[in-house]
Amino acid sequence: MQSKDKMIIGRLESIALPELGIKDMQVRVDTGAKTSSLHVDNIVKYMESGTPWVKFDIHPDIHNVKKLISCKAVLSDIRKIKSSNGTSEERYVIETAMTLGKETWPIEITLTDRADMNYLMLFGREAIGKRLLVDPSKVFLAK
Repeated sequence: MQSKDKMIIGRLESIALPELGIKDMQVRVDTGAKTSSLHVDNIVKYMESGTPWVKFDIHPDIHNVKKLISCKAVLSDIRKIKSSNGTSEERYVIETAMTLGKETWPIEITLTDRADMNYLMLFGREAIGKRLLVDPSKVFLAK
């Protein structure tokens, strides 16, 4: 489904983060969140060839916590983020490719502890950008 070259997505979608080795992750689309956020464990910041990196673990399948992917990415920023409950925290920010349907584009993701949330990733406004429209009454529209 297209509307003036914009893909219509639902409130839940399945994405891939190929640079992190994730092929299929269910995300909650959140137009109220500016930046996308990803639940990770064991975040460690380190230097590699003079560049700051982070390594972290992801459980890409919320229904199978034994499955674990260890990832690393260049650290692009550290930001103070206000969460939905009103508390602020400093979070590491990475930029990585995201695939939704047949399209892939770079997005920024903050790394945080979302263990108490139903979805491992929130897909925020900056990632939605000008390329997507959201139909909150539907789920899994991207083909």
